[in-house]
Amino acid sequence: MAWASRAAQRSCRGDERLQRFRPHARHYYLRRMMHSWPGDISRYNTSREPIPMPFFASASGSARTLTASRFRLLPIVLLLVSLCACKGGGEGEAQAKDGKENKPEAIPVEVASAAHRPIAASYTGTAPLEARGESQVVAKTSGVALNVLVEEGQQVRAGQPLVRLDPDRARLAVAQTEAQMRKLENSYRRSQQLVAQQMISANDVDQIKYDLENIRAQYRLATLELSYTTVLAPISGTIASRSIKDGNFVQINTPIFRIVDNSKLEATLNVPERELVTLKAGQPATMAVDALPGKTFTGKVDRVAPVVDSGSGTFRVVLAFDNGGVLQPGMFGRIKIDYDQRADALVVPRIALLDDENDPAVYVIRNGKASRVPVKLGYTDGAWAEVRSGLKTGDRVVTAGKVALREGSEVQVISADGKAVAQAKTNAQPKAGKQ
Repeated sequence: MAWASRAAQRSCRGDERLQRFRPHARHYYLRRMMHSWPGDISRYNTSREPIPMPFFASASGSARTLTASRFRLLPIVLLLVSLCACKGGGEGEAQAKDGKENKPEAIPVEVASAAHRPIAASYTGTAPLEARGESQVVAKTSGVALNVLVEEGQQVRAGQPLVRLDPDRARLAVAQTEAQMRKLENSYRRSQQLVAQQMISANDVDQIKYDLENIRAQYRLATLELSYTTVLAPISGTIASRSIKDGNFVQINTPIFRIVDNSKLEATLNVPERELVTLKAGQPATMAVDALPGKTFTGKVDRVAPVVDSGSGTFRVVLAFDNGGVLQPGMFGRIKIDYDQRADALVVPRIALLDDENDPAVYVIRNGKASRVPVKLGYTDGAWAEVRSGLKTGDRVVTAGKVALREGSEVQVISADGKAVAQAKTNAQPKAGKQ
């Protein structure tokens, strides 16, 4: 069956050629194949080698034999047509699938509702704490430290002895001046008796009198030097530092102790001049320190400088805080001064604001899509920001995921634990017609 073998080979070659053609050219190729059978070689065959005739028609080339051969090839042609249809359908399904995949997916976001709550206008700043009372104790005389009476961290009161220095030299000086003073006192008494008898001139009496006053001053000075051998606390407070030990020689005017009064602590803020009209003495203040996380301390504005520094454009605000036995000088404090309050303000979380200070706005969820809404802000208090206009109570604003949003983006609201939240969609119910 040579004709069947050649027909099969021709159909395979046609199938391979169909695979190389685009879908819009396949029908033209099929038409050409259907008209290129051996009976019409003289019109449609363009190949260089002639196709032999015998397997389609008889030697006489009768029309009846040629027609019968064409009907034998009809199943092959139908098979090729069905193959083209299947490939066309597959490409259509692929295009539809690609279109479905290109559809943008909903962006997961977290939201919070605008609500009413109290909010306060405040000024915040940072400053180290300082003790209101602090004293550097120095030696007023020189000598060997015989006995150091206090240690670091010990509470002392004003006038309490801190250290005793060697007093021997000072005692001898007191005794020497005291003897000279006694001698001049006796001389002065005798001179007064002699001047009454006119046995001594008045000038001699005045000279003895002045010498006596001088020696008395020296005696008081020597007594004062003797008192300096016992170093006393100038203020009440806590011994913050001690720089001497027993047996050390102490030079005059040498710092030996540092005392701080921790009962009242102060913090000084350098505030910009635009806040001069808002900050007043007596306003309440709160403070948090890094060394004591989770705790807050209350205080007040103690005094406000009446002038502005022309160099920095700031003025000094001094705040006072009660120690409470916890705070220490040198701690770093984060201070907030409340100067106005609103009891019922519409607020949103501060993290919902977009990063544009000149044009504040938020993303509001409406009908499952994100809408950028400009807002007018009022006071900001910690994690909350007051909205003066642009929103109403209950509006849902995006707090997380807003970076990926654009106007009209599809969104999917998720909870804080990452689970999707079903969005309630309000659908208009059709009204029932009259029966």
